[in-house]
Amino acid sequence: MTHHLVTSLRPLLTAEASAEAYAAGVEPGDLEQAVWLRLLERLDAEDPPRDPQGWIRRAVRSEARRTRRTSRLERPYGVEPVADGGRDPEQLALDAARGRAVRAAVRRLPGRCPRLMEALLSPEDLTYREIAGELGISQGSLGPERSRCLGCLRRLLAPEVAAR
Repeated sequence: MTHHLVTSLRPLLTAEASAEAYAAGVEPGDLEQAVWLRLLERLDAEDPPRDPQGWIRRAVRSEARRTRRTSRLERPYGVEPVADGGRDPEQLALDAARGRAVRAAVRRLPGRCPRLMEALLSPEDLTYREIAGELGISQGSLGPERSRCLGCLRRLLAPEVAAR
């Protein structure tokens, strides 16, 4: 009986699922599978539908409605922006590691370069006048000093960047 029922209902279910699936935002095969499962559950409970064709039509529409309701409530993982500027946790971890590597290299710089680079990297976004006043050097020499320090920093970071 079950084989005959499945064989006779397959074309109807395929047509109904194809007609309803895309409006519900689901693949026709997924909708068919959900309806077959519902039918098997009924057959296991020894409660076969009296009107199998009508039951198939109603079951397809019911599953399509359920899918639409569910899709309104569910959100795919990774689509919603993360609180920190929309970056994902992996990117945040990589950025933090990169920042730690740069700050470690800055601490290894010679002379007054570590203080100058820390002032330039400061989250307070200091002006050249404020940095010069903090370091006790003229504002005019800040640019050339910065260039020398950045050159040293590039040489320190070159082996680390090449290793990656």
